Amino acid sequence: MKRCWIQNNFYVITGGPGVGKTTLLEELKNRGHRTVPEIARELIREQQQKDGNALPWRDRELYRDILFERSVIGFEENCHGISKELPVFFDRGFLDAICYGELIRTAISRRMKAYAENWRYNPLVFILPPWKEIYQTDGQRKQDWTEAVQTFEKMLDTYAGYGYETVTVPKGPVRKRADFVLGYVEGLGGK
Repeated sequence: MKRCWIQNNFYVITGGPGVGKTTLLEELKNRGHRTVPEIARELIREQQQKDGNALPWRDRELYRDILFERSVIGFEENCHGISKELPVFFDRGFLDAICYGELIRTAISRRMKAYAENWRYNPLVFILPPWKEIYQTDGQRKQDWTEAVQTFEKMLDTYAGYGYETVTVPKGPVRKRADFVLGYVEGLGGK
């Protein structure tokens, strides 16, 4: 670990699978905000293309480790050359990899914990709740509904455990969800 970084302009948007995170990030991007795409689906696609083992249904620990490393790289890459006044929205953060590790009941390394304690996103984390009406599985998302709900609950615990305040983004049209997030970022309390 290089140093302690606190990036108050880095906002995590998280939640269980299939809750509209990527759609929300796309809306924020379309409004001119910097966004960092989700690493998990990219990693799964990459591993599927080369018949790799770093998949949640093959080698869950390897998947978690690569997910964590790439999330840290994404954090670090966005620390340079960006005004600290402008928000950067992340489709998940490296704490999501820790959460996944806890879900599969694997040990969280000291190194992972050190990053989680010392490299900090904005203390407000936006979390999207389970939304059964839009939930779908696909070639990269294989969790059933029960797992999706459990992931959401574990995300709440994980982020709170590292001192973050989670703000639940209400279900609704993506434009309203984006307005809600930007309201908080602009200091309006989501109104």
